[in-house]
Amino acid sequence: MEETAEELEESEETVETAAEEPEADKEEETVEIAEEKEETAVEEEVTEEAVEEIEEIEEKKEVKKPKKKEKEEIVEEKIYTIPLGKAWISPRKKRAPRAIRLIKSFIQRHMKIKTEVEEMEEEEAERLVISNEVNEKIWSRGIEKPPRKIRVRAVKDKEGVITVYLAEG
Repeated sequence: MEETAEELEESEETVETAAEEPEADKEEETVEIAEEKEETAVEEEVTEEAVEEIEEIEEKKEVKKPKKKEKEEIVEEKIYTIPLGKAWISPRKKRAPRAIRLIKSFIQRHMKIKTEVEEMEEEEAERLVISNEVNEKIWSRGIEKPPRKIRVRAVKDKEGVITVYLAEG
């Protein structure tokens, strides 16, 4: 009987601990549920903020686009076929760089870009910009074999910047 009394006490302890565990589990579950609700609320706030930021960025982009169009107001536009045969006089490894220099000098001559001495006298300096597509066309076959001629479109904007693009067609 003593053994049974001890067994009863042990069984009562297990019943008590078993009764305590569900309460603890319930508390933990409620805490976890509350945390999940907070996380989803934070996520919703973050997504709402992100959406607002994206909309603001899109509005700024829309505002910037017309400004660029206004900036690039074309004053003069001409299409030239530039002969690059003189580049082939150079050594093989210097032909493409010379072709680029030939394009610059040709455009300076024909679009009447002021030289550096004249620029010092006047504060406005005209610039020459060669677009990436023209550069890629010159270098397309490597440094040794630039094209013999190239067709370009030279555009002068109201600020005096001349940009050389590859002619279409």
